[in-house]
Amino acid sequence: MRARILRKNAVYFFVWLCFAQALGSSGAMPSGRVISQRFKQLTRASQWRLLSSLPVKFNTHHPQGLVKIGETFFVSSVEVTQPTKRFAQPQQGFDRDTGAGKGHLFKFDKQGNQLADLLLGEDTIYHPGGIDYDGTFIWVSVAEYRPRSRSIIYRVDPVSMKATEVLRYPDHIGGVVHNTDDHTLHGVSWGSRFFYRWTLNTRGQATNANLPPARLRRRNAAFYIDYQDCKYLGRAEMLCGGLSNYQNATARTRFSLGGLELIDLTTQRAIHQLPLELWTESGLPMTQNPFWIEATERGLRAYFLPEDERSTLYVFAAEAAMSAN
Repeated sequence: MRARILRKNAVYFFVWLCFAQALGSSGAMPSGRVISQRFKQLTRASQWRLLSSLPVKFNTHHPQGLVKIGETFFVSSVEVTQPTKRFAQPQQGFDRDTGAGKGHLFKFDKQGNQLADLLLGEDTIYHPGGIDYDGTFIWVSVAEYRPRSRSIIYRVDPVSMKATEVLRYPDHIGGVVHNTDDHTLHGVSWGSRFFYRWTLNTRGQATNANLPPARLRRRNAAFYIDYQDCKYLGRAEMLCGGLSNYQNATARTRFSLGGLELIDLTTQRAIHQLPLELWTESGLPMTQNPFWIEATERGLRAYFLPEDERSTLYVFAAEAAMSAN
């Protein structure tokens, strides 16, 4: 009798599991789709409420990319030990030397305590860019600290903190996302003036990494911000955060404006642009460095790490009315 009951319960569990998996794949809405829909509803009139500000308890150097997995955070950062120096005249196509430094991928908890520090890059390639998480790996680009230079793209296991090199490319790639729908990598160049797209094979290797930049890139038609960090949302959409500096020629004053842009990766054009009028007390835009965004029950929650070295993790909630999803 006991064996029969166990078998019956096992059948019920199997049926429930199949139903749950079917619902998860077809009935339930992936979080990236929710983020996309709700982001498209935001305007400059939307209100953001500061939920918390957490001082990070270690030297973050110059943060570049941010990922949140559960209650754990990962931030890519460049530690400059010797700043780059500009040439009086361009040399071999470069406007500055390489400088020197170290590339980091830090792991920290929700109290701001450092849990791990993975060094990335090699020699003059020490500048990590924006990062993203595809559900399995964190994707990180590391480049020389100058335009039109060289890059290495890694995927990192967030549990073991082991990095695997995926490709090398002859340009500065300042951020990268993994399009899990068609298994491609998308990167942005220095200042996000160009978009790149690489095709991955079943072993995770780029099949077109030997093509020159002119064959792989497409010019970014949006100019009001330069992207610092990007996230893949699914359905060929990428959300990027960044900033740009503006100057009043008459008053000779200068200010920075941050923003978020939703990019259609099939056309490589912005489909929703949102200036973000949020600054730190010292005047830094919240999107000065990296960001992370997630859907909540009724809206969006965004995480920002705008300050260098002694950073604070700011958490905001979107206050705009959201349609039910």
